[in-house]
Amino acid sequence: MLLNRFLPRIEFDNYEDFKENYKVNVPENFNFGYDIVDEWAKQEPEKLALVWCNDHNEEYKFTFTDISKLSNKAANYFKSIGISKGSVVMLILRRRWEYWICAVALHKIGAIVIPGSLQLTAKDIVYRGNAAEITAIVSINDDFVINQIESADCDIPSLKHKIVVGEKYSTWDYFEDEIQKFSDIFERPVNEEANKWDDTMLIYFTSGTTGMPKMVKHNFAHPLGHIVTAKYWQQVQENKLHMSVSDSGWAKFGWGKIYGQWICGAVIFCYDMDKFIPLKLLEKITEYKVTTFCAPPTMFRFMLQEDVSKFDLSNIKTCCIAGEPLNPQVFNDWYKLTGLKLREGFGQTEGTVLIANFKWMEPSAGSTGKPSPLYDIRLINNDGNDCKPGEEGTIVIYGVNKKLPIGLFTDYHNPELTDKALGGEYYDTGDMAVRDENGYYWFMGRNDDVIKCSGYRIGPFEVESAMIEHPSVVECAITSAPDPIRGQVVKATVVLAKEYTPSEELTKELQEHVKRTTAPYKYPRIIEYVNELPKTIGGKIKRKEIRMQDNSK
Repeated sequence: MLLNRFLPRIEFDNYEDFKENYKVNVPENFNFGYDIVDEWAKQEPEKLALVWCNDHNEEYKFTFTDISKLSNKAANYFKSIGISKGSVVMLILRRRWEYWICAVALHKIGAIVIPGSLQLTAKDIVYRGNAAEITAIVSINDDFVINQIESADCDIPSLKHKIVVGEKYSTWDYFEDEIQKFSDIFERPVNEEANKWDDTMLIYFTSGTTGMPKMVKHNFAHPLGHIVTAKYWQQVQENKLHMSVSDSGWAKFGWGKIYGQWICGAVIFCYDMDKFIPLKLLEKITEYKVTTFCAPPTMFRFMLQEDVSKFDLSNIKTCCIAGEPLNPQVFNDWYKLTGLKLREGFGQTEGTVLIANFKWMEPSAGSTGKPSPLYDIRLINNDGNDCKPGEEGTIVIYGVNKKLPIGLFTDYHNPELTDKALGGEYYDTGDMAVRDENGYYWFMGRNDDVIKCSGYRIGPFEVESAMIEHPSVVECAITSAPDPIRGQVVKATVVLAKEYTPSEELTKELQEHVKRTTAPYKYPRIIEYVNELPKTIGGKIKRKEIRMQDNSK
């Protein structure tokens, strides 16, 4: 077991023991490609690493030996075109199997990976390309993505190579053909060419409320931070299939589809779906006998609109959710149908899982859980003091100016932003929560999402949870809408169940329902019915987009 190399102690008696005594050792030259992928290949050559399928009857299975050899071929190819330690490469690969090969190869070289979303426009690519000085882009052959890259190309002076996977395109290098020209042996770099654990390995671009997207930089030790994510929250099992539903362009992919899972020896199951169709996802989970499963609450909500009882989900031992807070109604409905309590986890692009319902804990509907042992997490109020139980505050990570915890980002590339975030006593996540008397955290929303109406502070999540309890509501986004008298009022943007249609009567019924379910002043004064909510590929609701549309009216 590889975990013994990094954890002085693996098993713990309870959460308190875990929080107090969990430690992780980081080797000076730790490299995920050599110390995890290649090491598994040496220890167990036939050990399964990845099972991949899509909607076109394609299926591939890769052992760690396969991943090791293919990544060596890719590393030799990348080196041949000038990619070396510190070079920056953008990967826009959706859920293609080539992502794992490319990422591991680039890690071995000591290069820096930038995962990219399929939604990036030419303007987005130009900004990222120049901010990070990317050397190459590896992309799927998708008309929209290819067109955006081609349009951006001439405005990124550092971009020298465009590489395509899946199907050939124009004069671009064809990844599958190119790597076959090279040896499947790639010697680990030494001396100056070898990476150190604190060198930059990964950059995510994340959007805030103002300004351009921030460059979130993670070092080569970052994968070791995800042992907590995979083993103690998702509870992956060695040689069993784990599925996290995420596109490779998002940090959630790193959380659930590569690092912690492979360190723990789990098999990653990837269903490269063209479009999320609840029935198809249920079929794949059943067909492949997935053991541990993680997805955004949105997907659970839509799966619950189908007849889940028709599917044999008995092989699933643990279900987790992340990306959005978990509505109690979804928690309760899933538990009634499957006997599984959804384990919510919370975190950011800037780190690994921060707060979660870990293995020793009994999940409570709506609770985010308790802090990870990697971080000194606290709640502070507006005065900067620790919150009392029941008092709303901001989630912060203490001690970042003394020693950065393993798993947390190292900087934003921009020195001013970095100093603001990490130069003080704590890192402010910008997320609001309440902690109960038993130490469980209850997520309230982003600072920006909290609604200030007639002197009240209203967290969107509790209103959404109340709305979801009504049988007519499949999805709901609670946001603020401008009001000339109150400044802001609560607005609900609602997706209805199939058998319901919008009406004034339904609006009044929903408003009264919220008044009965939570504090009356929190009810939505405005309800808008839509066919779908704006979301990221990762499944997060774009509340900011709804607010911007309302403010522009």
